[in-house]
Amino acid sequence: MTIDAFDPWSAAFVAHPYPAYAALRAQAPVHHYAPTDQWLISRYADVSSLLRDRRLGRTYTHRFTHEEFGRPAPNPAHEAFHILNDHGLLDLEGPDHTRIRRLVSKAFTPRMVESLRPTVRRLAEDLVDGLLAEGGGDLIATVAEPLPVAVIAEMLGVPESDRHLLRPWSADITGMFELNPSEQTARRAVTASIEFSDYLRELIRRRRAAPGPDLISALALAAEDGQVLSEQETVSTCVLLLNAGHEATVNTTGNGWWALLRNPGELARLRGAVDALLPTAIEELMRYDTPLQMFERWVLDDIEVAGVHIPRGAEVALLFGSANRDPERFPDPDRLDLARADNPHITFGAGIHFCLGAPLARLELTESYGALLRKAPGLTLRREPDWRPGYVIRGLKELLVEI
Repeated sequence: MTIDAFDPWSAAFVAHPYPAYAALRAQAPVHHYAPTDQWLISRYADVSSLLRDRRLGRTYTHRFTHEEFGRPAPNPAHEAFHILNDHGLLDLEGPDHTRIRRLVSKAFTPRMVESLRPTVRRLAEDLVDGLLAEGGGDLIATVAEPLPVAVIAEMLGVPESDRHLLRPWSADITGMFELNPSEQTARRAVTASIEFSDYLRELIRRRRAAPGPDLISALALAAEDGQVLSEQETVSTCVLLLNAGHEATVNTTGNGWWALLRNPGELARLRGAVDALLPTAIEELMRYDTPLQMFERWVLDDIEVAGVHIPRGAEVALLFGSANRDPERFPDPDRLDLARADNPHITFGAGIHFCLGAPLARLELTESYGALLRKAPGLTLRREPDWRPGYVIRGLKELLVEI
């Protein structure tokens, strides 16, 4: 296998990128990929270090104009998407990121997340009961997708009658995170950005007038030293919670069950000790087939990685999927080991952009996997699944199972 096997638009590569990653780590751990004009970083140590390196950023506009940075300005027709995206925690740097994360953390507390456990457990068990009643079906459509949408909607205070709107908006917006998205993808993302933003603005205004026990009310009222979230920052925070939380949890569930069904010995081991093994199993499933394969950052000052000079203005692509299979950090990395104890995977990122929703994701995964393992001990695969065409956010089209 050579580094030329890295081809994010190839269905074969998306289905099994790990041999190509191994070639990159061995032959060119810092590799300029011409089709996207990015530097691919594939080794764990380098990816982990660069996630914490303040010479890189998710944006550069806090320090440079587009012209100064040598990059074209965004297409004005895509402005609605960029306004929404650029005010979210994931794409902010500097004092704005610190201020907003502190305010969001006042509302999105560990206690608030833990208070959701009974709701998450009930929702997960109800969804699994539905799958059981049908004798099986698409595990992704019936369990993996509805759960995080329902949880986030419950958390935000979105009325049940409106929750069907959230998944299509999320799917259309996150299409822009793929490599070289088409103009059609961009138009769908813009439309979804406008519709979702307008919906949330109205909800925020209602919550400010009559606060409830939901996260939107808490965000609208969060304040510290006279600082509050603007309406746009609140909107962008809510959208980020849905998009990041939903896509990651859905794909971790689907990818993880596909990994378990391909490793029947480990699945039997987990079924025999659900309570004891589930915490480490979830971490291992996130490492083994991470839903976010690539995380991009801009080089704000010249850097050197593994002896390779990368200039200011370049973009690095941190390959999470490769880093999580690096044998320099994970012994026998291609083996699924549900009891793996030393497992510092970077699926949730690192540094200032470490995933704020990690506790909620772990809660949802614990309850979802737990319900399926306990209620469907005979769950088996109906047929081998296909992968969706996206590479950056990587997941299955469906996972058909029988009970």
